[in-house]
Amino acid sequence: MEVILKQEVENLGGKDELVSVKNGYGLNYLIPQGFAVMATAGNKKMLAETIKQRAHKEAKLIASAKELATKLEALTVKIGAKAGDNGKIFGSVNNIQIADAIKKQGLEVDRKAIIINEDAVKTLGKYNAKVKLHKEVVVEIEFEVVED
Repeated sequence: MEVILKQEVENLGGKDELVSVKNGYGLNYLIPQGFAVMATAGNKKMLAETIKQRAHKEAKLIASAKELATKLEALTVKIGAKAGDNGKIFGSVNNIQIADAIKKQGLEVDRKAIIINEDAVKTLGKYNAKVKLHKEVVVEIEFEVVED
C-alpha cells in the first residue's frame, strides 16, 4: 500500500514523501493518527504540485541565504568584553552577543543559527563561528573579542 506522509515519521520518511508500507500499518496506524493519507491519483497530483511550488520557494530562500552569506563573509565582527590583566574576560562570549554585533552592522541573523567552533570563548583574540543560514548554506565568519 502506498501512502503520502503528512509529517515526518521516524524510520519511514519525511513530510510529503510517497512511501510504501504494509496494509495494516497504513490503515490501522498512519492514516487514523493523521500521519499519512492514501496515495490516490488525486492526492498524487496534489503532492506533485506542492513539491513544485516548494521547490520554487526553496530556490528563492537559497538565493537570499547566499546573498546574506557573501555579506557576512565581508563583515568584521568585534565584540567588546571586560577583561582582566592577563587577557582573560569575565564570563564568556556567546552566540547572542555575536548576533547583536552583526545586527549593529545592519544584518539580521538568528542567534540560534550561530555555532561557535570553540567550547567557550573566555580570552581576548580572534575566533571562528559558523552561521547556518539554510540547510545548504553555511558560512564561516571570524569575530574578534576586544577589551571594552
